[in-house]
Amino acid sequence: MKKIGVLHVVTDTTFQSKYTHPQLAELAIQGGADTIQFRQKNGSTRELIDIANQMQAICSKHGVPLIVNDRTDITMAVGAKGTHFGQDDMPVSIGRRILPTETIIGASARTEEKILEAITEGADYIGFGPIYQTSSKSNAERPKGLEQLHRMCEIAKCPVIAIGGISLQTTGEVVRAGAHGIAVISAVCGQKDPAAATHRLMQAIQDAKQT
Repeated sequence: MKKIGVLHVVTDTTFQSKYTHPQLAELAIQGGADTIQFRQKNGSTRELIDIANQMQAICSKHGVPLIVNDRTDITMAVGAKGTHFGQDDMPVSIGRRILPTETIIGASARTEEKILEAITEGADYIGFGPIYQTSSKSNAERPKGLEQLHRMCEIAKCPVIAIGGISLQTTGEVVRAGAHGIAVISAVCGQKDPAAATHRLMQAIQDAKQT
């Protein structure tokens, strides 16, 4: 059984320029993140491989999986542990066919139909959101809210990772609504001390799982 982390930190350099992707990976892991996601839409393939290679070295040193968004070629080039597909990316079924069997595959799904489709095609976890209003995506949709999250967690039959506008204050209610874990960008990357911010989020997840 593949182990799916409960705190996915998605590294980002568009909303902040103080830290690089590898620096954010290191800081988040220091703070207790158990999964790092690399998401970058621009830059040449060679540049992205270079960044992902540095991140993979950091992640593997600490025994934390690196999940690359969208790009199966980069996942395979650097030996990352997983890939995450958005709804407009490669279908999960094709990713499952070309990636090694042990690769973790996550899929963003926004409707019941898409969730069931992604699981049938072989997704190991579902990314569901945005739960709240988010500033990390310029074209973000209307927030789904906790009720819909709860419903999706009941349907999914696999871990659901909630994403979208989740802060330290809302982490507890998201986990109590049924989410296996959360994926965050600004709640870590946008903070003055990313390691401390990660530590507090992990604490909030663990507290919520005990209630």
